[in-house]
Amino acid sequence: MPPTNLLLDKTAIVTGGTTGIGRAITLAFLAQGCNVAVLHLALPSDASHVATLLSQASSLPGHLALLPGDVRDPATGPALVTFALSSFPARGRLDILVSNAGICAFTPLLDITAPLYQDTVRTNLDGAFYVVQAAARQMALHQTPSGGSIIALSSVSALVGGGMQCHYTPTKAGVLSLMQSAAVALGGYGVRCNALLPGTVRTQLNGEDLEDEGKRRYMEGRIPLGRIGEPGDVAGPAVFLACDELSGYVTGAQVLVDGGLFVNLQ
Repeated sequence: MPPTNLLLDKTAIVTGGTTGIGRAITLAFLAQGCNVAVLHLALPSDASHVATLLSQASSLPGHLALLPGDVRDPATGPALVTFALSSFPARGRLDILVSNAGICAFTPLLDITAPLYQDTVRTNLDGAFYVVQAAARQMALHQTPSGGSIIALSSVSALVGGGMQCHYTPTKAGVLSLMQSAAVALGGYGVRCNALLPGTVRTQLNGEDLEDEGKRRYMEGRIPLGRIGEPGDVAGPAVFLACDELSGYVTGAQVLVDGGLFVNLQ
């Protein structure tokens, strides 16, 4: 049996928490007794994901609150922090941020349009900065040895090239760099900042690509553990980084969650 109550009564924010990796992290936090405020875009296609998330959350010890919003808007970060604190007032502070919201439209370099490039940067990098800064400002008000944990979803793509990801890989490298610099900037406040670097994980972003049996087998052949990752594979490491008792001396780190893909790239 895995340990329980690792995040009991803490308050967390997860952006992009209704689908994919963000959803898995949200459910894992709720299962550990954490109260989670989730930001989502509220697209029509997201309605069923929201409904099933609410249903799953109802049987877990933590409490869930949902806020529609767009990380690309600089005002969203502060509004999200305010929403989290008002949704779970008993705690009176923000303990954890998971900056997860992101997009990736696989596109050849020569076909990347200015709007696609700008949207990718605004969502993946600008959006991460805005929510990280807003969370950090709140966490800095409680200057303690365990001032808070900020976790940003980068990618193994931050460390390697991708021919169909020339607009995407720079943003994930930027997220990794943001966490490294934030770790230095916020260490004096007791705030830990770390990056998770998933490898190939089956989500709505790459589901269609992985339906190609040839591509899937090729990827599986490059992964030492021999399988494509699932969103839940990233949730455990997120709980580890969120928990002061487990990772209280971990900051500025990059945690690969890729089945060994990076060390086997050749």
